[in-house]
Amino acid sequence: SVASIVGALNNQTGVNGIAKAVKLMIIRIVPNGDERDKDIAMAIKYAINNGASIINCSFAKKYSEHYEFVEEAIQEAENKNVLIVHASGNLGTNNDEIPYYPTGILQNGLVASNWINVGASCSVDDKNLVAFFSNYGSKSVDIFAPGYDIRICALNNEYNISSGTSNAAPVVCGVAAVIR
Repeated sequence: SVASIVGALNNQTGVNGIAKAVKLMIIRIVPNGDERDKDIAMAIKYAINNGASIINCSFAKKYSEHYEFVEEAIQEAENKNVLIVHASGNLGTNNDEIPYYPTGILQNGLVASNWINVGASCSVDDKNLVAFFSNYGSKSVDIFAPGYDIRICALNNEYNISSGTSNAAPVVCGVAAVIR
């Protein structure tokens, strides 16, 4: 579903992805449970080593036991000019007060220059623009992108509607791919 938001080709009946001429590398790090820091770091490094220029991280978690692994991978991506786009989380909380990991914040207190944290917006630009479920934060969330009632590809040649910051992050990835 996330990949379809980035690069699905419009067949006049389904999903029209944002970046038409994009190459996608699908890496699944969460089979049926929580993301482990080692697995996140290894996935980022794998993507970098196999030519990725933009990495979508459609996951967020409340704790990080070994953030140093992830930080090392983020810095490796930064050194190789690889953009990392991360979903802010779906609890409707302030990430400035209650962080959701990974954060992109390095041990020196600076945010990695290749890091974008994305919240989900709705389709109407009013007081309810930020989706009710989306995490937010004036310091920790960089941008909001459409993430409510997004049409996606689903299993068995089906289409579906989905909401979440995991849908907003690939919107930003698609735009970044078009720009890049």
